[in-house]
Amino acid sequence: MKATYHKYILNFKRPSGTSRGVMTEKETWFIVLEQDGEKGIGECGILRGLSIDDRPDYEEKLQWTCDNIHLGKDQLWEALLEFPSIQFGVEMAFRSLESENPFFLFPSEFTNGTKSILINGLVWMGEEAFMKQQIEEKLAQGFRCIKLKIGAIDFDKELQLLRFIREHFTPEQVEIRVDANGAFDVTLALNKLIQLSEFKLHSIEQPIQKNHTDRMAELCKKAPFPIALDEELIGVFTLDEKEQLLEKIKPQYIILKPSFVGGFRGTEEWISLAEKHKIGWWITSALESNIGLNAIAQWTFLQYNVMPQGLGTGALYTNNFDCPLEVSQGQLWYKKELDWAFDFDFLK
Repeated sequence: MKATYHKYILNFKRPSGTSRGVMTEKETWFIVLEQDGEKGIGECGILRGLSIDDRPDYEEKLQWTCDNIHLGKDQLWEALLEFPSIQFGVEMAFRSLESENPFFLFPSEFTNGTKSILINGLVWMGEEAFMKQQIEEKLAQGFRCIKLKIGAIDFDKELQLLRFIREHFTPEQVEIRVDANGAFDVTLALNKLIQLSEFKLHSIEQPIQKNHTDRMAELCKKAPFPIALDEELIGVFTLDEKEQLLEKIKPQYIILKPSFVGGFRGTEEWISLAEKHKIGWWITSALESNIGLNAIAQWTFLQYNVMPQGLGTGALYTNNFDCPLEVSQGQLWYKKELDWAFDFDFLK
């Protein structure tokens, strides 16, 4: 077996804002396996400034992984514990190589095109008019669950945007999730959550920055609507550490990005603990290309979680790879009649 790695820069169609800043491009890496004339591909979806494996030795670890690919996916998963995005890329690449088609990883009613995955519509931070435009577009496109990034513009303007939605749509018609990406000051967070509760929100992701576990636990106990942990899960590697975190904070939900939490295996560990402690969960992508998104979507369908998932990010880029994934009426479909526009030689 031969393994190589390749860097690829995804360009956003328009700058996309979070409370951590505006992104114009997204770096990603692919691992390609070759054996007996067959090829497999996996995506290492690192997000600079957020992923725990955003380290100076990242590319060196990719090379080490390729040099030691003979160890197999299980041994490599253990060895790559501090590099969750590479764990995911390796898992995906082996699955891809073992499949009859490198992009047909988890056959199901989803890949047959007979069932879909319910997803949320993502509204990026920006000027009030831009955010309002996005909200109107998502509603017109048939989304019944909208996720708004908040925490970057004036809070009162964000409240106005939420009021605009609620003036036109009840909670039964449109579910609203908000994601603060840790933007709220720890001393002001509860007050802001109380103000937000007027709009009957489904949940808020990561209201304060990670590692304020005492305060986060207090917020989860006192908040007038559910809190979901996201960044809080990054860098929590062992099963014991994961359970301790959930027992201490007692969140209502956790949000799982396979590229951030150790691939499918790491995600499954979080899911088993969440269900043990009666904590809800859903899956989101970490702005991967369609190659990673495809793998996550196929796997997610098999988890049979009926909540809207965070998987509608494939259309964000100008230079993504054409694939059978298609968003329609707030659902992600696998249109098997469509083909991949991908050539392995393109990465060389």
